[in-house]
This record gives sequence, C-alpha cells and structure tokens, in this order.
Amino acid sequence: MNYQWYPGHMMKAKRMMQENIKLIDLIIELVDARAPMSSRNPDIDELGQGKSRLILLNKADLADEKENQAWMAWFQEKGCFAACLDARKRSDMKQINGIIQSACREKMERDRKRGIVNRPVRAMVAGIPNVGKSTFINSFAGRTCAKTGNKPGVTKGKQWIRLNPQVELLDTPGILWPKFEDPQVGVKLAALGSIRDELLLGEELACWLLEYLKAHYPEAAGKRYQTECKGKGEEALTQIAEIRGCVLKGGEPDLRRAASMILEDFRSGRLGRITLESPETRESGEQNG
Repeated sequence: MNYQWYPGHMMKAKRMMQENIKLIDLIIELVDARAPMSSRNPDIDELGQGKSRLILLNKADLADEKENQAWMAWFQEKGCFAACLDARKRSDMKQINGIIQSACREKMERDRKRGIVNRPVRAMVAGIPNVGKSTFINSFAGRTCAKTGNKPGVTKGKQWIRLNPQVELLDTPGILWPKFEDPQVGVKLAALGSIRDELLLGEELACWLLEYLKAHYPEAAGKRYQTECKGKGEEALTQIAEIRGCVLKGGEPDLRRAASMILEDFRSGRLGRITLESPETRESGEQNG
C-alpha cells in the first residue's frame, strides 16, 4: 500500500504559512494521539524554527492512555510544550491558556522590558487534515469561529481569531507534505482518516489494521466482532464480513463493506483505545505494525 495525497490548495497553504510565520510567537501543532509522529508534518518543523512550540495530542480519548503519557514525555524531552486533550470538550481547554502563557514567557518578558504591554500572544494553529484544528479553536474560543467537518480539507484559507485579551490565533488549512518517505506513514494516516477515503483501497487497509491489532491489541477485534480472527489479513476480514452479515447477492462476503465498517469502528473508538505507534519504535527506526 502506498498512500499519497497533496492537492494544490495544500501547496498554497504552505506558502501562506511561510508568509505569516514572522508574525507568530508560538506554533500550536495538533497531532492525532493515535499516531503522534506520523501525523506531524515535517514542513512545520522547518517553518517553525526559532518559534516556541506547543504540541497538542488531540483525540487522546481514542488513544492508548499509556502511550499518551509516553508521547507527551517524548515531546517535552525534545523541548516542546505538550498536552493531551479531546478538542470537543471545553473542560480540556482550561489547561491550554496557562500552557500558552508558559510557552511564551520569555517573549512576554522581552516585551515588558521594551515597554510593550498588553500585546496578545499570536499563535499559529497548524496540523494535517482532519486532526481537529477547527474543533479545537471553537472549543477554546467558546464559540463557532472555524468550520468543522469529519472529512479532511474543510479549512481552505487563513483567519485571525481573537480568543481573549491574551491570545490571538491564526487558523490555517490542514496540509500534508508532498511525499511520505516511510510508506507506513501513509498507511497510518489513511487509517486515521487524514487522506480522503475515495483514494483508498479499503480492503487492504482494513487487512493491515487487523494485522496490527492482532500483534498489539490481540483482544480488540475479537471482543468487537465476536470472533477469534485466527486467520491473516483477508481471511480475518472474511470472517468478520460473514459474522456481521456483510454479504453480496449469492452469499459471497462483501469485503468492501466489512472493511468500511472496521475502519469506522477504529476511527470512532468502538474497537477500544488504540495507538498505532510508540516513541520507542520511532526512536529505534523500526516499523511499527
């Protein structure tokens, strides 16, 4: 499987970010807690050199709690501020304003020494498609400021949003990067829903996910689908299709329908709290899954 998706508006969005980075004090980067490294755009590291960084592991409620803590510690060791959250919950937003102030403390102190007071922190919100940027902004602001959707590519332009007297946010479109050097990155992003489903080979992706679950969360699929899923790949997918009544005329298993069901169950958390990579495997350069 080799998944790539880089439509023209993403190139335009990258140029826009380059043009506005000089106005920014802090980059708030949202990643998907289920694949925190694969869901980071390496271009943002290049764009954000010299800027304070806050990594928000969004959808943490869908990810393995142990891995959430491991990833948060990993990012902090790299010199970034980090927090786990579910962007849909206003209660999770309470921690964010304090973290922003901490991340920009040096900048605020420099302003104070120059006689600049009450200048809000300007933060750029960045991340790949469908990671929850607009949901985060709306929850943080306590009002609808940004368009939301469960498909990648909803936000197409930039907009400045004044959250409170201390913070202004620059919302940016979700951008991927032109080529995934590691093909596993594309597979994981496809599983998360960060690449348009119309571009996917759903059966292959579902088979990959079932193999990953078998290796790392062996009880997840069996508990959800009431089968041991003893076979590999397509065999396990066929078992699930038959058990769940996903059949075509003539009694043949409908693997496409079963694959869509499995991917939706993973994305919605119905398969349990699952993380697709850990800091240990990323550091060692191993393929995780």
